[in-house]
Amino acid sequence: MTISRRRLLQAGLFTVATAAVGASAACGGDDESGSTGGDSKDLSLWYWSGGLSEKVVADVSTQFSDITFKATQVGGSFKDKLVTTITSRQFMPDITGIKGEDIAYFMGQAGQFLDLNELGAGDLKSQYLEWKWKQGSTPDGKLIGFPIDIGPTALFYRADIFKKAGLPSEVADVTAAMSTWDAFFDNGAKLKKALPGTFMVGEAVEVYDMAVGQSTKRYADADKKFIGDQEHIRRAWDLATKAVQLGISFKVASGGQDANAAWNQGTLPAKLGAAWVAGDIKSAAEKTSGNWRIAPMPDGPANQGGSFLSIPKSSGNPKKAFEIITWLLNADNQARGYTDAGLFPAAPAAYKMSALTSPDEFFGGQVTIDVLGAAAEKIPIAYESEYDSVLREPFAAELSNVETKGKDPEAAWNDAVSAAKKAGERVGVS
Repeated sequence: MTISRRRLLQAGLFTVATAAVGASAACGGDDESGSTGGDSKDLSLWYWSGGLSEKVVADVSTQFSDITFKATQVGGSFKDKLVTTITSRQFMPDITGIKGEDIAYFMGQAGQFLDLNELGAGDLKSQYLEWKWKQGSTPDGKLIGFPIDIGPTALFYRADIFKKAGLPSEVADVTAAMSTWDAFFDNGAKLKKALPGTFMVGEAVEVYDMAVGQSTKRYADADKKFIGDQEHIRRAWDLATKAVQLGISFKVASGGQDANAAWNQGTLPAKLGAAWVAGDIKSAAEKTSGNWRIAPMPDGPANQGGSFLSIPKSSGNPKKAFEIITWLLNADNQARGYTDAGLFPAAPAAYKMSALTSPDEFFGGQVTIDVLGAAAEKIPIAYESEYDSVLREPFAAELSNVETKGKDPEAAWNDAVSAAKKAGERVGVS
């Protein structure tokens, strides 16, 4: 494995730039034309590899034998291809996926999608996590994205290395000893002292993104005002730079061979990440099976990843499309999605099913849903702007300068804020 799912998510976040905003205007985000009628017997779905359980998707034709169903995995930049198709108003699928990092962008295109509440989604709202439902809803309450999955975050760690360093190693003890960022950093310093050349943090931006995700705000508010210079971002910055100053950052990006080797060798025995990181670790460090555990993230969970299904207004049979969506994403099938594709369910009822309650031998027989399920239900509801990724990039770049080039953290902060403001001005954030 050469690149992690997290790194792919970050790459996706960085793509929402000026060109995308131009596409937003071209798509006609205020277009309210379209119909919720139609009774076509030929329905299509667009999604990406790993976006849904292929086994569940394959069962649609059996479950809905009165229609002809075609599912297509779209390669390349899914968002770009969807935007192009919306712009051309041709060859639109009846159902389409929307990646979590793109949902804020498509809120500006809400007029191109049906309000799923008009098809009965409101009756199902209580079956899904409130914050995830809100993420797929417009400010005025239209639901354009039905929840597929989520990415609750946690602390993944090697119990054998923690024990060797004299740190708490049992899940309950780690939970108690590392419940705050300061306590986590203190233990990182102890780890480095006990086992020189061993690090608690992979890279500073890992801490930064997690801390930002713990807030209810990001980089711009609903009025397109820049808020990246406020306390919630400064707090995340200070935490990330503290990890560098303490010398507990390994300065290596997740997903590369160096990080994978460090997981195997025990020189990087901890990872702050979303539920799907379990798959990354299992793939990259198979020989360490049984040594890993999962504990709650310091200071509470964030979310990283997770996507949606939507119905374009051009759908030939919206009612049937909605039936397909709600069947694909019911709790039973979300549990299957977790087994088949590592998609962490957005429907809490799935957390009580055997697919999620079974002990995981890679994690020493731990029932990991006890940690991840609790995290999923505590993620703060945040306003997300379509410009957040553009505004985040200068902070990530300057953190790298602090971490790898020794730049003064205060000077780097000032430069990051200045660059983010300029980037905001280019896309209409003042």
